[in-house]
Amino acid sequence: MKYLVEFIGTFFLVTTIGSCVIDPGAGAMAPLAIGSVLMVMIYAGGHVSGGHFNPAVTLAVFLRGKCPAKDVPGYMIAQVGGAAVAAGLVLFLKNSPTGAVTPKDLDPLRALIAEFIFTFALCYVVLNVATSKNTSGNSNYGLAIGFTVLAGAYSVGSISGGAFNPAVAVGITLMGLSSPANILVFLVGNFAGGAVAATVFKLINPDDK
Repeated sequence: MKYLVEFIGTFFLVTTIGSCVIDPGAGAMAPLAIGSVLMVMIYAGGHVSGGHFNPAVTLAVFLRGKCPAKDVPGYMIAQVGGAAVAAGLVLFLKNSPTGAVTPKDLDPLRALIAEFIFTFALCYVVLNVATSKNTSGNSNYGLAIGFTVLAGAYSVGSISGGAFNPAVAVGITLMGLSSPANILVFLVGNFAGGAVAATVFKLINPDDK
């Protein structure tokens, strides 16, 4: 059931991203829709799977010690699978076969830094609001996580595309919104951001095992 929840949450996240970005698009309101769907999917599935919907978050939660190693491959496969299915659906609904949209050109270094910074922020927030013993039982974790993505999308979306999520990177690549040449930028930036966030969390909270 955990893997199914991760598939569903990532599916709706990537479906929203693609539907908002591909013509006619949602314009300046797209980050609000994206942050909102992440928030509601976390509230819907967080009690079952933790509501990661992001391989970088799964890595951070694993390194922090709150996700069993045996679950990591299943989570990541479910997340990427959800993203891939969402990409196909969006292209069908928008009548936009691959190649009908113009991939975003990225400056690799600037995009890498942007993806690293806000993936770090996202994972840092997740670890503090959803895995810390000091915030256990709070009811605002979904809002905090969704708003982190919202802030990141508005802040650096024009620089990197605002993925902050390797599964999203796969989805936007399959939809033709990002060139395949950019995928390494996302993977390195996102996984590095998640790993550093876990390290910083454990440094700040040494007694929270």
